[in-house]
Amino acid sequence: VTVEGYKDILSITVGANETSKFWLGMLNDLKNRGVKDVLFFCVDGLPGFKEAIQAVYPQAEIQRCVIHMLRNSFKYVNYNDLKKFSSDFKAVYNAPNETAALSELENIKEKWGKKYPYAISNWENNWEDVSSFFQFSNDIRRIMYTTNIIEGLNRQYRKVTKTKSVFPSDTALEKMLYLASENVVRKWTQRYRNWDQV
Repeated sequence: VTVEGYKDILSITVGANETSKFWLGMLNDLKNRGVKDVLFFCVDGLPGFKEAIQAVYPQAEIQRCVIHMLRNSFKYVNYNDLKKFSSDFKAVYNAPNETAALSELENIKEKWGKKYPYAISNWENNWEDVSSFFQFSNDIRRIMYTTNIIEGLNRQYRKVTKTKSVFPSDTALEKMLYLASENVVRKWTQRYRNWDQV
C-alpha cells in the first residue's frame, strides 16, 4: 500500500524456496530499485523473513498476521470450545492499546491457559511481532493485521498458472505472472477507505 493509499505490486520474484537468503536478495533488489522506506511489513512468520527485513529496512515495523496467529492457536483448541475461545480472543486484538491487549491476554490465560497452554504461549512467544499494530489507529490496523492482500494476489496467480503443468523456464513463469499482475493492478482503482484520516 503506497503513501497515497493505493495497492501496488513492487516485485515478482521466482525462487526455489523461501529461505532467509532468498528474502534478503528480494528485499535488497527492492531497495536497489528505489524503495527507500517501508512503514511496516505484515508477514506470516516465514523463517528468515524477519531477519532479512531488519537487515535491509531496520526502521520498518514488523507485524505478524493476526489471522495466521489465530489459526495457529485454534489448532490446539477443542472444536466445542472454539467459538467461545475465538470470541474471548477478540478482546486482545481489538484492544485500544498494547497495555490493554496484554491485560486481556492475561485474562484469557487465566480462563483458558490450563486447558490450552500452547494456544496462549503462541501469542506470548511472538508478542513482539504481534504488538506493532497497537500503536496505529483502527483504520491502519485494518490494513496491517492480515496478509489478505498478498493472499488474494496469489489466488489470482494460481488461476492463471493452474492450467499449465510445466513452464519451460523461470522467465516464462515470470512473464505470465507479470501479465496477470497487469490485469490485477488495473482493477485496483480505489484508495483505502478513510485514507485521509490514515
